[in-house]
Amino acid sequence: MKAQFEQLARGEFQSFGAYAYEKPEFDTPWHYHPEFELTYILSGRGIRYVGSGFEYFEEGDLILLGPNLPHCWRNKGVQKGSSGAIVVHWDENLLGNNWLSKREFDAIAKLLSKAQHGIKFSRPFSMLMKKKLLAMLNLPPFERLMSFVAILNELATTPDKHLLSTTIVDATFRNYDHQRMNTVHQFVRSRYQDKVTLAQIASEVHMSEEAFSRFFSKMMNKPFFTFLNEYRINATCQLLIETDRKVSDVAMDSGFETLPFFYRQFAKFKKLSPKEYRDNFRQLKSQ
Repeated sequence: MKAQFEQLARGEFQSFGAYAYEKPEFDTPWHYHPEFELTYILSGRGIRYVGSGFEYFEEGDLILLGPNLPHCWRNKGVQKGSSGAIVVHWDENLLGNNWLSKREFDAIAKLLSKAQHGIKFSRPFSMLMKKKLLAMLNLPPFERLMSFVAILNELATTPDKHLLSTTIVDATFRNYDHQRMNTVHQFVRSRYQDKVTLAQIASEVHMSEEAFSRFFSKMMNKPFFTFLNEYRINATCQLLIETDRKVSDVAMDSGFETLPFFYRQFAKFKKLSPKEYRDNFRQLKSQ
């Protein structure tokens, strides 16, 4: 998938950059950068895109991304307030050349090698890290660095995490391809509830249907309609956990034309039924 290169302002930090921000919505485009990124969501909800994968996100999510891994967060649904996050950026030379080859950092080295796929940490663990990340922001430079290395070690040693993207997406793209993919994202966000044809989406990026199919599959490692159905399933998941509406109504409002097809797609992407998904989420919330 084509993504926009982002040049981080390295002059604003020394060994690494760490900051918290708040704004009306997450509006950074689909992008990549050569630095690692750790993001904790303080507020806001919607769809998170990482590499070839995407899923619903909300307050309390903690995500680790490897260098040049395309990503973006997009608000979706009714927002209770502003969107905010704690973000940390650093490069492979955080503690100098070859620091990850030292025995003391074996666990961190393994963690960072897996970060090329994107990593999400469990909610209970993420809540513990929130306190430590916020505290780190107010420390003097040396103590801040030592605190962050300790946080990395905790991220490395917890078993409560999973990969977000099963494939690695090449980020060395041409700008006009990035623009095409942003157009596709905007189209899907605004039209996923409607009947979508290949001719419609191909026309949006001024390509033939055949050329668009090849382009999208190459960039995203999946066909367009697999991507669209996965997006629709994530939309139904949001409605399942935020409302008490019937599963059939949720499915129809998310663009699915028949219930049998919806149930097959839900099982394909979520490995359980819509009812089980809703019950599991509510049980987790009540703990």
